[in-house]
Amino acid sequence: MLSVIPNPPRVALPIVGSADLFPVRRLYCVGRNYAAHAREMGADPEREPPFFFMKPADALQIAGGADPVPHPYPPRTRNYHFEVELVAALGTGGRDIPVASALDHVYGYAVGLDMTRRDLQDEAKRMARPWDLGKAADASAPIGPLHPVSRIGHPDRGLIGLSVDGAPRQKGDLSEMIWSVAEQIAYLSAYFELQPGDLLFTGTPSGVGPVQRGETMVASIAGLGEIALAVV
Repeated sequence: MLSVIPNPPRVALPIVGSADLFPVRRLYCVGRNYAAHAREMGADPEREPPFFFMKPADALQIAGGADPVPHPYPPRTRNYHFEVELVAALGTGGRDIPVASALDHVYGYAVGLDMTRRDLQDEAKRMARPWDLGKAADASAPIGPLHPVSRIGHPDRGLIGLSVDGAPRQKGDLSEMIWSVAEQIAYLSAYFELQPGDLLFTGTPSGVGPVQRGETMVASIAGLGEIALAVV
């Protein structure tokens, strides 16, 4: 049986130290998972249950290498924000996964960005509408190569940060997450049957802010290197 339209390509991530690729299924993103970021967004940083939103898999933009990757400034916004995040990639799935074994499902980690049309997100918040227009723009999920757990283990502390044109804008530590990677996986698996190829964007530290055309963002996480993107 033939498809009536060309089959959309499936996004796959490069893997450090391997010629193989990691095919991606879904992108889950947790909101306000660092206390200082929750405060800067006007929320109470108390340990309330986590909440999640999703981006389409084809919002991923593969970044890496010595030169900055051109990153398109999306339409219909005048307030386009960066949010650097640790990304966990699941190699195995499941439902109702216990916290104690949740990290066993992680294949590897990468540096990622949750790019956000903040003005559209703020409007959606005011009108109690979904965040899709603010969060799911084309190329709104830049990501670096995947570092397998077999090479780096499970990073639970270390610097996470972002600079714009060399000026530091975000700086935090992975240990400052309100909900750990394991807790996020366990919580999500109560609502979805997680599958191999799912990515989890695990939250951003404080310092989020706007970026303009002509500026270059460099996002980094200790042990995972950095990715650079030139906004065009």
